[in-house]
Amino acid sequence: MKLDILAFAAHPDDVEMSCGATIAKYAALGKKVGIVDFTQGQMGTRGTPELRLQEADNAAKILNLAARENLGFEDVYFTNDIEHQIKVVEMIRKYQPDIILANALVERHPDHVKAGEMVKTAYFLSGLKKLETKQDGEIQEPWRPRTVYHYIQSKMLEPDFVEDVSDYWQQRNKSIYAFGSQVHDPNSSGDETFISSPEFMLMLDARGKMLGQSIGAKFGEGFNVNRNLGVKDMFSLL
Repeated sequence: MKLDILAFAAHPDDVEMSCGATIAKYAALGKKVGIVDFTQGQMGTRGTPELRLQEADNAAKILNLAARENLGFEDVYFTNDIEHQIKVVEMIRKYQPDIILANALVERHPDHVKAGEMVKTAYFLSGLKKLETKQDGEIQEPWRPRTVYHYIQSKMLEPDFVEDVSDYWQQRNKSIYAFGSQVHDPNSSGDETFISSPEFMLMLDARGKMLGQSIGAKFGEGFNVNRNLGVKDMFSLL
């Protein structure tokens, strides 16, 4: 299955919390969108790997994803080496996306930075003809997506562009709350974490409003890119 957009994430829920509305928007516009999670969040304070996988599946239905996979990397302990990069290359070649979304390159969580750098490298490697990978015993064709965009996470970064996602904000919230083991629940007796505090969701909502206001929209999601952005004409800008 060829995808239009493929989002990579260190943990299940990274995409939903950072660019879930963008994912929902393009799925609603008829684009085929998928997510590949690297880990099952095994080292997370709350929840279990099995529960996180079920929550990810529930979120995928809310976002109308065409595909979602989990590579089973070791949470916290995975490294940005050639072995892991090849696994990402295999996913890129399998789904042949035009656009890749990836973790932020500057972040509070080391896994996010490792994942962002890994996807950045795999994006380049995937286009190398002499780098051989296989799927189901068949040699995969090289594939170089058009670009990689890094979504903004807990650390507020200056975005290179902001996507108007005003019509999809509530759908994004539903996808986040699909991860019930992670987000705030007043009836939960589990240990409080950075994500499970009520202030975290308030922060995400405030950021969406702030980014939206910066482009004259109700809600926005920001992205960074490692090259200059080009436009065919100035009239296409918001």
